[in-house]
Amino acid sequence: MQAVHTIEANGAAIPAIGFGTFTLEGESCSRSVLSALKAGYRHVDTARMYGNEREVGAGLKAAGLPRDAVFVTTKVWYEDIGRGDLERSAEASLKRLGLDRVDLLLIHWPNPAVPLAQSTSALCNAKRLGLTRHIGVSNYTAAMVDEAVRLATEPLVANQVEYHPRLAQGAVLAACRRHGMALTAYSPLGRSSVLDDPVLAAVAADHGRSVPQVILRWHVQQPGVVAIPKSGSPEHIAENLDVFDFVLSDGEMSRISALARPDGRVVDPPFAPAWDRAA
Repeated sequence: MQAVHTIEANGAAIPAIGFGTFTLEGESCSRSVLSALKAGYRHVDTARMYGNEREVGAGLKAAGLPRDAVFVTTKVWYEDIGRGDLERSAEASLKRLGLDRVDLLLIHWPNPAVPLAQSTSALCNAKRLGLTRHIGVSNYTAAMVDEAVRLATEPLVANQVEYHPRLAQGAVLAACRRHGMALTAYSPLGRSSVLDDPVLAAVAADHGRSVPQVILRWHVQQPGVVAIPKSGSPEHIAENLDVFDFVLSDGEMSRISALARPDGRVVDPPFAPAWDRAA
């Protein structure tokens, strides 16, 4: 098995490629988690909203790995981030996962009805209660990251946001780096929206790699960036992890970054915050 490449972030060692589980359900979810762990993944990402924490937990159990060998992330839904509610949600997630604690607990989305001071305090309390080793946020803008760090009494280690070649995240990346946080990229392949791009196809051909591998290499070659691709195919699961034995040139990195465009965002629900301008 290949070595686990990690991103260091405020005391957390986060494996740079994680296995995303959004939309995976039932037995297929458990089998996919097991396939990922057998392929060498040591980072699994889920959320209460995904409705698959039990199945993720079953996959973790079936793998039979030592608990400290796998970095497990889950998230609290934005309706449950008030004081007391967040901690109860985290406890319920642990029961579904069959774990004593997770490695990273995130606020899934900010909620304008819950002051950032209150949600941040509850998140920090969840860590103090031993429900999680580390804490972080998701879908926070750069200004929200700055404010959450100011309010937090425990280190924040990550902001999980949509990030792929069609969507620039310069402001959020800069905010994460200011505070020693990782940026975890969900939908790192743009939900397949970029897979037929000729620039990516050309780079992939030059390296004898697939387009998804080139995109994921672009992610992890950026300082402080983690990617969590999702797949239900054992072949694609293994392929997505196999990105640490080649390097993109500075020119290739720039060409891929230049694919960003103003309408590149894929995930934009009605409750989303006012995003940073893509630049």
